[in-house]
Amino acid sequence: MISPVFLDTNVLVYLFANEDPERQELAERLYVQTAADGSTVLSTQVLQEFYSVATRTMRTVIEPATARLALQEFMEHQVVQVTPRMVLLAASRSASRQVSISDALIVEAALAGGCRTLYSEDFQHGRAFGPLRVVDPFRAD
Repeated sequence: MISPVFLDTNVLVYLFANEDPERQELAERLYVQTAADGSTVLSTQVLQEFYSVATRTMRTVIEPATARLALQEFMEHQVVQVTPRMVLLAASRSASRQVSISDALIVEAALAGGCRTLYSEDFQHGRAFGPLRVVDPFRAD
């Protein structure tokens, strides 16, 4: 059985980042691979952040209708619903591990989804949160 992996918002945003073709290609490769093997895990927070960034703050924003279609596709994967308990756990993790509450909530959602890998460029590559390890898919080795 394939182990679930968590995709942070930036991976989804880069799927539409035409101004950065290298990162777009890396994001597409990762997304297609995890979608094909059924390992993709997202959270309600990631879906909300994707829509907000894609329609408002990307260098080249996408139309809301296009972003909604992307959300529908993303929702076909496992989506962890953020709960009040997860917010409380994230607040504790934020204070103890010196990460923002938003990043701590990503970690909590990944752990709740049974993930051992978190793909994100927003954390230090290789950083561990218990059994969860961060991998920056855009990092040049």
